[in-house]
Amino acid sequence: MKNKYNIALVRDGSYLSAPQLRVIPLRESKMNTQKDIESAVSELKSRFVKLKSSDNEIFHSIVDPRDGVISRFRPVFSSENVFEITEQEFKEFLLFDNNKHWSGLHRMGPKICSDMPALREALKILVDENQGIESRLDYVADSINGMGKAITTAILLVTYPDKYGVWNNTSEGALKILNVWPKFERGESFGKRYLKINKLLLEIAQKTELDLWTLDALWWTIRSDNDTEDKETLEALKDTATTSEEAQRFGLERHLHEFLRDNWDHISLGKEWAIYSEPGDNEAGYEYPCSIGRIDLLAKHRKEPRWLVVELKRNQSSDKTVGQALRYIGWVEENLADSSESVEGLIIAHQADESILYALKTLSNVSLQLYEVEFRLRPYK
Repeated sequence: MKNKYNIALVRDGSYLSAPQLRVIPLRESKMNTQKDIESAVSELKSRFVKLKSSDNEIFHSIVDPRDGVISRFRPVFSSENVFEITEQEFKEFLLFDNNKHWSGLHRMGPKICSDMPALREALKILVDENQGIESRLDYVADSINGMGKAITTAILLVTYPDKYGVWNNTSEGALKILNVWPKFERGESFGKRYLKINKLLLEIAQKTELDLWTLDALWWTIRSDNDTEDKETLEALKDTATTSEEAQRFGLERHLHEFLRDNWDHISLGKEWAIYSEPGDNEAGYEYPCSIGRIDLLAKHRKEPRWLVVELKRNQSSDKTVGQALRYIGWVEENLADSSESVEGLIIAHQADESILYALKTLSNVSLQLYEVEFRLRPYK
């Protein structure tokens, strides 16, 4: 079929790259200042007062279990017991039903627990306060596949609840929204990055007079209030005119997002592009948090100096999808890419309407791919 509108179909494995459309930065990035921190503290204090006195069930359900979760798992990860931790004990911590605070950790359980002696040794080093936190985190990141920043720092919080905060996509996104995210040197290790982040978390916790567990819950409220994409999608699904087919498609696209992440190396995109990774997080490009939202998937070319912003078109207008992709391209160009690297966009959608085709016709650095779902029945043999 003739590709009139620069469409690349997932099924044929093609991807059409295009010349770079330069996005001129509106302002230079700046270091966060004490004024920014004070502003963030004021915002967090205000949120906590409102939420504490409200009937927000979600907030209370992740804040109130603090003592129970810590009393259950602190002994498990203590330096006295961690070398005898069982696979079941470790996996139990990863479940949201048990930790009451962090969802999605369980996905990495099988990979992390594939070598229990190595895991026990890594955990023993992680909780050893006789060693510097930088070297401990770098050792864990280098020795245990799948044990990224979200799991590692969650363990630190329940083991030393007054000393270490959690670094995950939620806290990172909120800190960026509040304009207090630390600046890192290129190539800075996971341990050194966390040292800066934790120093900031401790300062904010002290000034807000909140414990690190409760502070971690507040990051979720910052992210959820600024996540316009999910808000618009959910509002559209609440509309009485929304069909069951559209609702099912929304659910399918949520699974598609996870499918792309989990099977990246086995799909056509994975041949040229690798999901963006950072020290301590091999999947940093999945729902990459930035100050203007979260990028569905962020990738880098395996050989060439090129970035790829992947945006899934959910139940939102074509104009918003294209605009969102362009905003993320501009953000990546200003905050991540260097002067020798180009940034491209890819929109993945179920179908291409006239609006998106005309919009992309004028853009040389944004392409479109359509996904298809195949369902088969075969006779039992």
